[in-house]
Amino acid sequence: MRILLITKIFPNAMNPGQAPFNRRQFAALSRHCDIDVFATIPWFPGASRFSKWSIADEAPREEVIEGLPVRHPRFLYLPKVAPYLNGPLYAASMLLELARNHPAPDVIVGSFAYPDGFAAVCLAELLGVPAVVKVHGSDIDVLSRQPAVRPALEWGLRRATRVVAVSKQLAEGVHALGVPRDRIDVVMNGVDRTMFRPRDRGEARAALGRSAERRTLLYVGHLLRDKGALDAIAAFERIAAAHPDIDLVMVGSGADEQACRAAAERLGSRVLLTGRLPHDQVARWVAACDALVLPSHHEGTPNVVIESLASGRRVVATRVGGIPDVLSSPELGELVSPGDLPALSQAMARAAYAPYEPERIVALAGCKGWDESARAFYNSILAARGERPLPALDKRPVLQLDGQPPPSTRRAPPPASRRFPEAAQLGVSQA
Repeated sequence: MRILLITKIFPNAMNPGQAPFNRRQFAALSRHCDIDVFATIPWFPGASRFSKWSIADEAPREEVIEGLPVRHPRFLYLPKVAPYLNGPLYAASMLLELARNHPAPDVIVGSFAYPDGFAAVCLAELLGVPAVVKVHGSDIDVLSRQPAVRPALEWGLRRATRVVAVSKQLAEGVHALGVPRDRIDVVMNGVDRTMFRPRDRGEARAALGRSAERRTLLYVGHLLRDKGALDAIAAFERIAAAHPDIDLVMVGSGADEQACRAAAERLGSRVLLTGRLPHDQVARWVAACDALVLPSHHEGTPNVVIESLASGRRVVATRVGGIPDVLSSPELGELVSPGDLPALSQAMARAAYAPYEPERIVALAGCKGWDESARAFYNSILAARGERPLPALDKRPVLQLDGQPPPSTRRAPPPASRRFPEAAQLGVSQA
């Protein structure tokens, strides 16, 4: 089977740390089938004049990432001008890319509901093959609230053969947009268990040049207001004077980095901003911390929470997205409401001193590896073709939103073994 994966959330040579969850899952998925990745890059006239867009536009047209053949086609994008046109423009751009002598896929997967999933559905209908849309979080929680985008987003989701959500809460959001429950699968992200595993906290701190006596709270993620980066600093400021032995470390970068640095200046050396770090360094900081803090305003299922639990570290996070699905026991951490700084600060103070056994956290969380996650994802793709899913590694099939196995009795569509016709012979009017 040949699968075409279309997504704008994927690494490239200019941004190798972007969306490691897709990189890991797609690489594991390639063990089951042939995969082509269109890791798209937005483009518009004059994009090179803006630093936000010019850096990504320097990415190569083709590269190999974790053994995957990856193309970086540019798609015509109108930022903040006419968002309802971005889906059709994206689909038209991918149509031209496919017409360049690409073998036609048997399934098209769009990773992110809009415009990626919308474009995947358009192309799949033109080819007569199934479309699977994977949703992550803000594509459902945020974009669905935008009147200019919602009709196209709903159209794509409702016409997709199957929709894969990374959490139960997100699957409920997809169902609320009109997708039948029996076409929605919940497939949790995995974790690299060779990298994120229980390690000696003292040794990790020594390797990082940190004092073994001080307590460490850790934030990992984009430095954005919506991710709660500024909330983490503000909540820490509330407890810093009363708990002089606690430090806050923030790993990552983002649009609000300067605002975070300005807020951190008031606390001197008590707050360390490391900038973006390689994944192995992130794992070392997780091993060194007493607890992870992630006060996001909205989320899918953030991989850093899974990675923290797989490392045997408790978590303080907000009650949003798929986080409650992961923090299913008080032993694993505390949940607070987004934006509630008093509750967040108190939870952070408790987490810094709470005794716990890392091995108990790992056993209770039961985090799956990327091979298991990819196998469940592949089951959904097989179900989209009407084929019987493989048994999951733990002998349980991926479940639909209604708790039933995916259907396996529908007739499979004919294989798309032909080459894709020239773009001039087709259009995207169905979009």
